[in-house]
Amino acid sequence: MNYYFITGSSKGLGKALTELLLQNENNFVFGYARSSSITHHRYYHKHIDFASLEAVQKIKFPELKDAKKVVLINNAGIVGEIKHVGNLSNQKIVDCYTINLIVPSMLSNEFVKTYQKTNAEKLVLNISSGASQSAIDGWSVYCATKAGLDMFSRVLQEESNINKINIKVLSIAPGIIDTEMQQQIRSTDSQNFSNINRFVEYKKNGDLASAEDTAKKIIRFINEPNLSKNVVCSVRDLTK
Repeated sequence: MNYYFITGSSKGLGKALTELLLQNENNFVFGYARSSSITHHRYYHKHIDFASLEAVQKIKFPELKDAKKVVLINNAGIVGEIKHVGNLSNQKIVDCYTINLIVPSMLSNEFVKTYQKTNAEKLVLNISSGASQSAIDGWSVYCATKAGLDMFSRVLQEESNINKINIKVLSIAPGIIDTEMQQQIRSTDSQNFSNINRFVEYKKNGDLASAEDTAKKIIRFINEPNLSKNVVCSVRDLTK
């Protein structure tokens, strides 16, 4: 059996990934989110608010004696408060760093601790963003958290190689997807985000990918882990 642990599994890309993976009878999915929107006999849901580090520290991964593949997908994320530095809420800064960077780091740590000695194929797949490579006004915290996630992923892969624990690590930018996050971005005041018109045009021109189409591309990276030679990559790297 192949086992997948997916954060943010109740909506958007996380839900699309979960539903596609469950189409294969050899897959079992553990979902983590504040709400549950999937019912399936090969799906287990853990209700959790990732803003609570106390709750996250209680997460333990199960022993999987029949595992052929174990995959952690750190998908949950928030764009946070879109405002220039100096106008941000300190609590919202904390929440964004917690959900986008601290939680995936903690879960990756627990995942490695639990499965590093297993013979199953192992993959940690972090959902990053093109924003990790760009300075976007109003997005200081989001850009920083995704850049941090990319570097954490690089170091985790380096450590896996040094320790010979055979864990593949990918930090994938999924492109622009038609999700609630995009709705939040488009509703921002232009004084807080000078590029808002570009994102309005993405929606108007039909440039936003569906969560389902993006999930299919992500699953290609899961099924073909050597598709990217680099830890940090993008669905846009796919040429066919």
